[in-house]
Amino acid sequence: MDRCTYALRALVALLALTTPVKTCLGARVHPHGKTNTEFIRTRCEATTYPRLCFQSLSSHASVIQTSPMQLAHTALSVTLTGAQSAAAMIARLSTAHTVRPREVGAMRDCIENMGNSIDELRESLAQMGHLKGPDFDLQINNIQTWVSAALTDEDTCMDGFAGKAMNGNVKSMVRGRIVNVAQLTSNALALINGLASIQSKSP
Repeated sequence: MDRCTYALRALVALLALTTPVKTCLGARVHPHGKTNTEFIRTRCEATTYPRLCFQSLSSHASVIQTSPMQLAHTALSVTLTGAQSAAAMIARLSTAHTVRPREVGAMRDCIENMGNSIDELRESLAQMGHLKGPDFDLQINNIQTWVSAALTDEDTCMDGFAGKAMNGNVKSMVRGRIVNVAQLTSNALALINGLASIQSKSP
């Protein structure tokens, strides 16, 4: 074997040994990122819809970190965005030429309910930004009341489509979006209740 061939084979062998090590190092998860994600997963287990909870919040792990306060705030923000998106979709759908008058009426009622829900979620988020000090209990009670009211409005919207002779596609489309928002709202409320419980145990 000549010297060049020997050197080439030695280089190939060296690359074979070092490449897997580099790949493994590149795939390592930063320990803080894993801790943040596991924190969200654990907290979401206390909600009614834990899979949706983790799915909707895990992408915000770097912001949430391991803060129950930031977790509840982010959950509210995600819920508000979902409610706004759903209301906009229903508003667009209500103007379609293929939608019948009965369906339009139900969607308009739903839009009104969703408008109330959005206002209540906004109030909750605003209050969350000032959640501290001696008035914590009063403030968190206000947030819980508003989020509960938002959930009621979303349920009322869904009730408007129950048992009515409507286009199946329209009905399933609207209800599907509202059900998703209601589940997000329920999860946010559970996380807020958890935050209130943590605070009440603090010295």
